[in-house]
Amino acid sequence: MTRRVVVSAVCCALWVLTTGCGDECTDAFDCRADNGPPDEGQQWTCNSDNECEQRPLEQPSGEDAGTGQEDAGVYLDAGTDAGTDVDAGTDAGTDVDAGTDAGSMSVPKGEACVSSADCLPGLRCEGTPSLCQAMHLAVTATMDADGGYAALVMRYDTPGMVPLTDADTSSRYPRWGRGGSRIAFAQDAVETGKNSGNIAGELVVRDIPLVANQATVLADGGTGNTESFRYMEWEPGTAILYVRRTGSSTSGISAVATSDGAVKSATEAGTFPDWASDGTTFAFSTATLGLSTSTLSGSPSPIANSGATAEQPLYNRVNDQLLFLRTDAAKPEGFDTSLFVVPVSSGTVQTIADFTTEPVTEPAPGGSVDSYVANPAWAPDGSLVAYVRAYFSNRTGSSAPELCGNPSATLCPNRPGNIIFVRRINTQNGSGAAAEASFVEGGTLPSFSPDGRFLAYVKGGQLYVQQIDPATGLPAQGVDAIVHPKGGYTLQTGAGDDHRPRWQPR
Repeated sequence: MTRRVVVSAVCCALWVLTTGCGDECTDAFDCRADNGPPDEGQQWTCNSDNECEQRPLEQPSGEDAGTGQEDAGVYLDAGTDAGTDVDAGTDAGTDVDAGTDAGSMSVPKGEACVSSADCLPGLRCEGTPSLCQAMHLAVTATMDADGGYAALVMRYDTPGMVPLTDADTSSRYPRWGRGGSRIAFAQDAVETGKNSGNIAGELVVRDIPLVANQATVLADGGTGNTESFRYMEWEPGTAILYVRRTGSSTSGISAVATSDGAVKSATEAGTFPDWASDGTTFAFSTATLGLSTSTLSGSPSPIANSGATAEQPLYNRVNDQLLFLRTDAAKPEGFDTSLFVVPVSSGTVQTIADFTTEPVTEPAPGGSVDSYVANPAWAPDGSLVAYVRAYFSNRTGSSAPELCGNPSATLCPNRPGNIIFVRRINTQNGSGAAAEASFVEGGTLPSFSPDGRFLAYVKGGQLYVQQIDPATGLPAQGVDAIVHPKGGYTLQTGAGDDHRPRWQPR
């Protein structure tokens, strides 16, 4: 297999434009991330049906996954702690929007509050009477017992995960509504059963706290004009956006009204929608124009200076700056992605994180250790950006790059294959205000809490929540990450931003 084919599979993680990869895997790195190291003398491959399988080491190391977007899943440590399931909490109560209330941020957990701005970081004001309680997180996992998918919720500070559906239904991609009292997710149609291959045949919404037998199907494949609900986004929007899919192709963005399930086409083309803080404007990307913005009743407005290959736009919650990824043909194939910020209205595109290359001479014949950028995330106030660097051994004469941290990655067998970095951002113009800094090795899919004081991420199939120092963006000194044991679940990373942990709005 040529280097071009293997790198194309790697880059499937970053550059979907008009097609999509399979749901189980897009390349060998997905398979390693979800299944752990292969058996001795074997290596993982992602076959033409987008399913993981092992092959002898001397055979080709993967199949060309095309140009669909999935996270490369370049994350090693498979984790071994099964842990114990703990009820993630049920008192969601009445939501209070703290967006404009400065508050004191001094009220501890379990004590009375008027708004979430009164509560200490990581807490929100909820319930009757109103008390400060820990925010929830929502994730997608596989069930270790049978391999079915499960959308899960948990309090960020209490290990233990609770499924949003019963054991007979496969679900994924949970998304919070405004205020945090409702959550949507995609599930297989009931008649198809778990593991049917029907990826997300229905779009479902239910209340938090969870109530038995309380769930509403907002749309299905027929009313939604789609085979699956992907790249969904809800809060802070007024409707649930999703990308229409037919087979492996995307065909534009639709919106579902959460009041009555009415579906309307929002764009004729494009993917990766993301709501602005006003809840009515959204950004998205297309194969020919790069980034655009629109409203549910408006016409798309291209952001010309973003570049035709720009995609995966992300708004912060304070200004109209977009974080996005973009390819550059002048850079090495497979490592040609960089991370940028652009003001929506006008302004200079700022480079936040570029690819890296490090020459290596030993062992002979040498080569280089190269990295690309993936899975970016904003802090809500736009002052910090988090992202993942994936590092590969590019040995001279080798037909394919090898993920660092593997014995076969001869130029970097003992280096981490991926590192989460953070970088401070100038909120006025979007430029980097400090050099990038390593946050944690081995993690992926970083996600800032609504108050900007915690960073959640996935490592070894487990959820980690780390308190951060707001002055540096790095882990708070002397404060260990909260680790949520698997408890029979393995958190997923293979669908990139679709699998990013989602914080309950504060």
